[in-house]
Amino acid sequence: MVLNDSVAIVTGSGRGIGRAIALELARAGAKVVVNYAGRSDKAEETVELIREAGGESLAVQADVSQSEDVDRLIQTTLAHFGKVDILVNNAGITRDSLLLRMKEADWDAVLATNLKGVFLCTKAVSKGMLKQRAGAIVNISSVVGLSGNVGQANYAAAKAGIIGFSKSIAKEFAPRGIRVNVVAPGYINTDMTETLPEGVRSEVLRAIPLGRIGNPEDVAKVVRFLVSPEASYITGQTLCVDGGMEI
Repeated sequence: MVLNDSVAIVTGSGRGIGRAIALELARAGAKVVVNYAGRSDKAEETVELIREAGGESLAVQADVSQSEDVDRLIQTTLAHFGKVDILVNNAGITRDSLLLRMKEADWDAVLATNLKGVFLCTKAVSKGMLKQRAGAIVNISSVVGLSGNVGQANYAAAKAGIIGFSKSIAKEFAPRGIRVNVVAPGYINTDMTETLPEGVRSEVLRAIPLGRIGNPEDVAKVVRFLVSPEASYITGQTLCVDGGMEI
């Protein structure tokens, strides 16, 4: 239970990778705030799973692209648990389209949630972390942010931006004992990838040296390591969890 007495916020943790991260941190002893934008039923499912496993959890609705919502998320966490030790910026959306067909609204929506949301949440927790001179932040990017992908210019730009943002903040926060790292998943079995046509899925598998699509738990275990004392000398890094796709 390496995270005993820690308080973690995981954005977008009602399902998929976010839910797996929330459960993994709870199993390691953390009290977990489950953030969601619209699906309260999914968020409450995550909370119930944590409680069934003996952990403490709370669901808080907040659109991470809105500063007022983010402030309420942090204040609710502080009122309930008293502090924030861990932040996992996982919330993300897609609005895929070839560039010539991409609507400005789709560009803005993806950048607002996937990149601006990371900025707002990180800034909101930073005051408390700086004061306690401790904290761990993990930002969920994507291998698409490293390699790009046809039809995902907005998503790739946001995920690449997360990496640059994280490196900068890691340098700013390191003197106060706060670590900032990035996890870049490849293809993971989630709601997003379940709808892939069989032909596309086969093509994806051929591009993965380990020969399988990943599971949310593969990402969650890496996040747990990065926020734990075991990773106390790691900051500013981007770790791909992709079965070798990026090589």
